[in-house]
Amino acid sequence: MRLIQVAQRASDLDRASAFYSRLLGSEPSARFDPPGLLFFDLDGVRLLLDRGAPSSLIYLDVPNLRPIVEELRASGTRIVQEPQLIYSHVDGSLGPAGTDEWMAFIEDSEGNSVGLVGREASGN
Repeated sequence: MRLIQVAQRASDLDRASAFYSRLLGSEPSARFDPPGLLFFDLDGVRLLLDRGAPSSLIYLDVPNLRPIVEELRASGTRIVQEPQLIYSHVDGSLGPAGTDEWMAFIEDSEGNSVGLVGREASGN
């Protein structure tokens, strides 16, 4: 089995489309309105922004976490939690061995929290 889709609440599809297009660096892959569905393709996993969905906590793998957080801050995005070291991968069980995993949390345009995850060589 593999994950195929994650749904996230979005009450305003236009606002959510603009926010996620900027965050993900890509345009939506499909929109169906009504009933209020907006899709993004995340390397084969669909992110569904849905007027009827409950809020969920999604985590996005991002390159260069700290500069991205600063770009989001400059654009007016609320930073819920600044980047912090979460885990050092020594054995490769949860991520590439020899890397540190950093996380930050932001608030999207719809009031949902989104986790941003970055990895870098241990000790940097």
